Amino acid sequence: MSDMIVIGGGAAGMMAAGTAAKNGRHVTVLERGDRLCKKVRITGKGRCNVTNNCSNLQALIAQVPGNGRFLYSAFSSFMPADTMRFFESLGVALKTERGNRVFPVSDSAHDIAEALIRYAAKQGVQFETGRAVRLRTCDGAVCGVETEDGHLLPCERLIVATGGLSYPLTGSTGDGYRLAESVGHTIVEPKPSLVPLVCHEGFCSDLMGLSLRNVTLRAFDTQKKREIFSEFGEMLFTHFGVSGPLVLSASAHMRAMERGRYTLSIDLKPALTPEQLDKRVQRDFGENINRNFINALNGLLPKKLVPVIVRLSRIPASTKTNQVTREQRQKLVELLKDLRLTVTGFRPVEEAIVTSGGVKTAEVDPKTMQSKKISGLFFAGEVLDVDAYTGGFNLQIAFSTGHLAGENV
Repeated sequence: MSDMIVIGGGAAGMMAAGTAAKNGRHVTVLERGDRLCKKVRITGKGRCNVTNNCSNLQALIAQVPGNGRFLYSAFSSFMPADTMRFFESLGVALKTERGNRVFPVSDSAHDIAEALIRYAAKQGVQFETGRAVRLRTCDGAVCGVETEDGHLLPCERLIVATGGLSYPLTGSTGDGYRLAESVGHTIVEPKPSLVPLVCHEGFCSDLMGLSLRNVTLRAFDTQKKREIFSEFGEMLFTHFGVSGPLVLSASAHMRAMERGRYTLSIDLKPALTPEQLDKRVQRDFGENINRNFINALNGLLPKKLVPVIVRLSRIPASTKTNQVTREQRQKLVELLKDLRLTVTGFRPVEEAIVTSGGVKTAEVDPKTMQSKKISGLFFAGEVLDVDAYTGGFNLQIAFSTGHLAGENV
């Protein structure tokens, strides 16, 4: 019989289970899905950005926009370097890429998932399929969990590591919030984070499927009148607006979403100054001197983007290149350096990579991850009201909180 149960067989749950079992606990992982670490297997487009090679604790905490200080003990006890050593000791070779993002050398998220499962199994962790629907408490302490099929699993300690609401097909359907709330915990309203953005401009649907590489995306808060994000990379146009790595990163900085509050600016040619870009445009026009304006941009822009830029430039498409005025050309350059979008909202939370919100951190002991309300009840990972920017930080939160909970049961 297990004296400890972990609800959720994801990144946080597997780390917690393996750590607790290594320290002598008899552990059962209760996973409602048909496969362990299901969400881990699809993170980073299947490559798994396992952590961020950040050695500075304060810099790490700064990547968590809400409740970062709550993670001080968790991060201190299990830093990114510990995560890297952990996986490398399990035979998973790692590499560090741009932005200190850490991936398996194999570029396979399955290697990370299988390593976690191997680790837990080696420590003697048992695995059971079932959905937890109710927590049992006895005299203010956890004493068991009831499953959907009517079974009661008794335990002395229990860790809730069920994830948030993002990617419900992987099992993250908010079960942990309901379980925590049922025993008196406060749930901060879950909201999407690292999520595609809905935009006002109709031309987004015209550009659906167009991927822009090597662009700079900036985001602005029009209420506070300041830039809140700027990064170089890749993004994607969709039927509703924009998505892709840059957009997901930008979305995490939009903490007070309301229609029209945030705007995006795309620099389509970040490697060129406005003056250099103007010379490039003049050269292209010179090589297409008797052609229509719309036909002179194919060397400068993706084919799908050309008619949209022509329309936004307000230069008639049939204008000969040698008739484009200097003023028109300069406005074209401004447009290419600052293509604007108005954000009207987030896509649904189910489409988010992570969830903002969850179990209120003031009700959890940050030094142990134990509930301040119910003895023997612990939390780990995304079920807590902590989320970070993209770059491996959210998985690091899962590993750090899972390890701390596992050490303290």
